[in-house]
Amino acid sequence: MVMKADRTLDCVGLYCPMPIVKTSQAMMEMQPGEVLEVIADDRGIKSDMPAWASKTGNEFLGLKEDGDEIRVYVRKK
Repeated sequence: MVMKADRTLDCVGLYCPMPIVKTSQAMMEMQPGEVLEVIADDRGIKSDMPAWASKTGNEFLGLKEDGDEIRVYVRKK
């Protein structure tokens, strides 16, 4: 999966709940329709991000794993 992100957020080394907190802060600065790529190594993001997106009305676009890194994509609604 190749995704074009408008912004990338590096959350490597941060653990729950910080990747979600940082994502929420970044999304406040973005325009509707823009895509945020979150890079993390906390495996919890695989379930946390879809739940957060659903709860906040944003669109979870998917994720890609590359070794220990997980890249998650969310579109601001």
